[in-house]
Amino acid sequence: MGIFSIFSKDKKESLDKGLEKTRESVFSRLTKAVVGKSIVDADVLDNLEEILISSDVGVETTLKIIARIEERVKKDKYLGASELNRLLKEEIASLLAENNSDDVTEFTIPAGKKPYVIMVVGVNGVGKTTTIGKLANQLKKAGNNVMLGAADTFRAAAVDQLKIWGTRVGVPVINQGMNADPASVAFEAVSEAVKQNADVVIIDTAGRLHNKVNLMNELSKIKRVMQKVIPDAPHEILLVLDASTGQNAIEQAKQFTLATDVNALALTKLDGTAKGGVVIGISDQFKIPVKYIGVGEGIDHLQVFNKNEFVDSLFK
Repeated sequence: MGIFSIFSKDKKESLDKGLEKTRESVFSRLTKAVVGKSIVDADVLDNLEEILISSDVGVETTLKIIARIEERVKKDKYLGASELNRLLKEEIASLLAENNSDDVTEFTIPAGKKPYVIMVVGVNGVGKTTTIGKLANQLKKAGNNVMLGAADTFRAAAVDQLKIWGTRVGVPVINQGMNADPASVAFEAVSEAVKQNADVVIIDTAGRLHNKVNLMNELSKIKRVMQKVIPDAPHEILLVLDASTGQNAIEQAKQFTLATDVNALALTKLDGTAKGGVVIGISDQFKIPVKYIGVGEGIDHLQVFNKNEFVDSLFK
């Protein structure tokens, strides 16, 4: 469960490959925006604004980045258009630094909370259950005793999928089948985790947004019953979002942060989209740490989010 200062070579290569579509989309256009320009003028900034917004950074965050670059250009009269890439890299890194916790490169859980309870939320189809399976795998590899709770009982496929992941990773899955009371499943999972002296228990939940009140009530009930076993559970509420949906991911973040106390984010499917800028926008708008990113389909393609490595890969 150690923390290291650098990414391993294979993790870095996975990240570089995962961000390839975003990098090519954004920075091929950025290069064209400065062709023939010797200074960062209004035209260059207008083009940059359009590039960032179309990459799903979001209007509010884009305007913030543009304002910062304008300030830098005013301050140093010698900044030329050729340096725009460096300026943009520095300002995005600075923005992420303001909105995320300290960088780590390994999967860890905080000391002093055992079992550490993670409740995972998100709409169906974003890769929620797959992310749980991959996270369980990484935490187990780091030396943790991991358990899963199948509290997404609205769909039989969700329970079955989590059981398959449990078998694949080699971790127990507490389930009561389809249509069981999600809170009852969560209670049993946390209780069993205490009995088994588990280090971490991850609870899957249903991903429905059709009725915000029902969603809020269900998640609140799950939290209440877990707190009968562990008073400060869940320690982490992880919202999983599909990066390829761009602005729709931001809308989902709005809904779930209203419904429950989300304190960590996971962005999936970055390898399949040119909309990787959504990571920047979500981090800035919600002031919630992006904790994990999915950069491929493989079991090891879930990575902890390291803002410096992310920006380095984006501007490679």
